Amino acid sequence: MPSILATQTLPHGATGWDRVQGFTIVGVEGPAAGQTWESAVGRFSMGTHQSNDLVLVDPMASRFHCELYVDASSARIADLGSKNGTAVDGVRVRDAYLKHGSRIKLGQSLLSFQLGGQTHPIGLSPRAEFGTVVGRSIAMRAMFDVLEHAARSDATILLEGETGTGKGIIAESVHDLSPRKDKPFCVVDCAALPANLLESELFGHERGAFTGAVIRRDGAFQAADGGTIFLDEIGELPLDLQPKLLRVLEERQIRRVGGNTQQNVDVRVIAATNRDLRTEVNEGRFRSDLYFRLALIRVKVPALREHLEDIPLLVERLLGASRNASPEIAASLTSPDFIATLQRGNWPGNVRELRNHLESCLVLRQVLPFGSPSEPPPTQASPSNSTAVDAGLPYHQARMQSQVAWEAQYLRALLNRHDDNVDRAAQAAGISRAYLYRLLSRHGIRRGP
Repeated sequence: MPSILATQTLPHGATGWDRVQGFTIVGVEGPAAGQTWESAVGRFSMGTHQSNDLVLVDPMASRFHCELYVDASSARIADLGSKNGTAVDGVRVRDAYLKHGSRIKLGQSLLSFQLGGQTHPIGLSPRAEFGTVVGRSIAMRAMFDVLEHAARSDATILLEGETGTGKGIIAESVHDLSPRKDKPFCVVDCAALPANLLESELFGHERGAFTGAVIRRDGAFQAADGGTIFLDEIGELPLDLQPKLLRVLEERQIRRVGGNTQQNVDVRVIAATNRDLRTEVNEGRFRSDLYFRLALIRVKVPALREHLEDIPLLVERLLGASRNASPEIAASLTSPDFIATLQRGNWPGNVRELRNHLESCLVLRQVLPFGSPSEPPPTQASPSNSTAVDAGLPYHQARMQSQVAWEAQYLRALLNRHDDNVDRAAQAAGISRAYLYRLLSRHGIRRGP
């Protein structure tokens, strides 16, 4: 079954277009010979799994073999970690551009890619925000259009995107704009806990179920009853827990660890991952039936480098939410020259990295050069904020050492500002509570009494 709202999803890397070009896939040789598929969507997946847009009956093809990304001016193909690879015009590729007439070899199937003569509009929201998420770019407004439809339903959503793109904020905004907005919104970070504790966190446990279980405890699914549960980093869910989550999605019932009875739950599920779960399925690390249940609505969250034109709006919003933004420093951080500098960045950490850089500027009360937030110029930094640099070390080692020192300094200042309240500190920093706990543990920082 093709992904719901597939016509609204955005091809990877698209930033400035609002139409997609139609295309046709024609089977030339092998099991697909004589068959034709026409499409006007931006993302088009191929493989043997039933959730693909083109379902191949080919024993040599993978469940999720490859995907096409098409906009108004170009077409690309990306292999999804298939077992036997993807070839374009006789050359095995991982990611390549296609031209009209390109021959694609998948397993035993040879396909011809043919561009159509017409372009088709994609759905764009007329608004520049979705809940607390902002963006005027086509990439973001196309995503908002999908989310606006999805929020009104109870369908399970899978948010796909790089770390730091704001998937948690998007999930909360979906909840806030849904009919469940007055019910609980619960978050479980699947990467933050070991498997034995994660099962209890999700489903709860009975008294005596394991050492330390001195009382019965409800899990996140019961806590979210009537509302929404957000499963962050779902790709980290251990294999032995995946069938248990699948059972909950199918039957809407949970069983506590150590328990014998089932409890009904009424929960909307939103999951997020920075991995391509289809590749995980091909590698045997993620169950295909669970992916099928999670990916009813797939939403690709753009990386910041894919919508750099939104940086002025993001800076305005982030500064407006900060308690450290004095009028003088805020004016410096919204100047055209500084914004232009930010827009030249690659931002591997995405919006989270942008937020952290701005917060560094605010805390140190100066405009720091982008790319070196932990190394303010020594002539401008006060002694209390400067970081010692050992010029005897190799550059990369010295830079890493300085970054580690800055991160520890930031965490201590963050906790101090919020009176050691981790919930408020995490919210102010724009990160999850579980992630903040991991950072504190990494630096050996303990909360006060």
